[in-house]
Amino acid sequence: MKRGSFFCSLIIAKIIRIILKTTKLSGGTSVIGKIVLKICPDFLLFANKYFKTKINITGTNGKTTTSGLISHLLRKSGNNLITNSLGANMIQGVVNAISTELNPFCKYKYSVIEADEAFLEIIYNKFDADYLVITNLFRDQLDRYGELATTKKFIQNGIDKKHNLTLILNADDPLVASFSGGKEKVFYGVNSVKYENNLTQEKSGVQESFNCPCGKQLNYSKKFYAQQGHYYCDCGYKRPNPKYSADVILYKNCSVIKINDEEYKIPLVGLFNAYNAIAAISLCLELGIQKDTIKNNLNSFKVAFGRSEVKYLNGKKTLIQLIKNPIGANEVLKTADLDSHFLIAINDNYADGRDVSWLWDAEFEKLKDIKNEIVVSGTRANDMALRLKYAGINPEKIKVINDLITAVKYIGNNSKSDITILPTYTALLKIDKMKNFKTKK
Repeated sequence: MKRGSFFCSLIIAKIIRIILKTTKLSGGTSVIGKIVLKICPDFLLFANKYFKTKINITGTNGKTTTSGLISHLLRKSGNNLITNSLGANMIQGVVNAISTELNPFCKYKYSVIEADEAFLEIIYNKFDADYLVITNLFRDQLDRYGELATTKKFIQNGIDKKHNLTLILNADDPLVASFSGGKEKVFYGVNSVKYENNLTQEKSGVQESFNCPCGKQLNYSKKFYAQQGHYYCDCGYKRPNPKYSADVILYKNCSVIKINDEEYKIPLVGLFNAYNAIAAISLCLELGIQKDTIKNNLNSFKVAFGRSEVKYLNGKKTLIQLIKNPIGANEVLKTADLDSHFLIAINDNYADGRDVSWLWDAEFEKLKDIKNEIVVSGTRANDMALRLKYAGINPEKIKVINDLITAVKYIGNNSKSDITILPTYTALLKIDKMKNFKTKK
């Protein structure tokens, strides 16, 4: 009966997906997963046998881009796989992605699943795992996770369920590097960073400090941003030596990453994206993907919607960048074009995090010299407007339009320059469903 419910749930998932696509009632990133789990609570348990190698990606920032890069490179290497490419990473979203894509008469080489930090253990209760990539741990959604120790515990609980797991860890993040368990730990990290094309390295005002296991505060010989860098303690504790060590050159339109004397070029900007790419490349090399295959296919990678993606709104080039916590927002703001017309959309739904106090930690002061009007929208538009005023932005340049659809239409009709949109997660999902945006001019 249980196996029958599994196949029944697959059929129903595909029917609902067709209905949702036809009616456009929903983006369908998790609603199908909820229904599937009601029909077959052990869905993931039955799905295990369809995948030879199972890969997960978790961490505070960069999950969707990292999993997208991994999926892209594996597909270009001739492998078939299933991934939750839209970034719905709670249990319903994971089941949603697998149930709508899985062909019960087919075997897949890989599953590439990004997992919300708090849901990793829940997913691992039913789903096997071979590799876990952990990107970083920053303060994020304190109403859901509390302090970083809680977030770390969520992930560690998941790791403890899988003794044959290989961990791919960011050596530069002391919290990530300290995860234990699994059968093997493979570290990646940044050796040096160089800024070109008049880009300047700016130190973030949001800094994290952590104590060594001995109790003393860690020292740094190099610090890249937040707590990421080359750390050490007088007791002898220090950053692990990465197997995949990268020298990074950042340009305005791309990044060049040199890993162990091999050079890789990615069509992504910012040090945060370079870290994502290093994680993806490291995993692919561990899986035996050829270096030349990786090099030749990085340039054709298309980012997921809202992750440094370029669209066109009324013929105007529009850069859409998700923001959801102060450190991630700061890295995005470092690359901001102050000549563009800005729309900042802040929601406080569950998936965004109810607590928006992080707006006061993000360095919106970087926008004080902006030339054009800034439109603020979303359920917390007024909070964002107040934050911008305290950031030193002329109140006459701040326009509040609470309704996001109206705000998008306004900025599309009134902007005479390129557009930058910075939305939180649920605002991004709403933008994704709008017909206003085009992929080409």
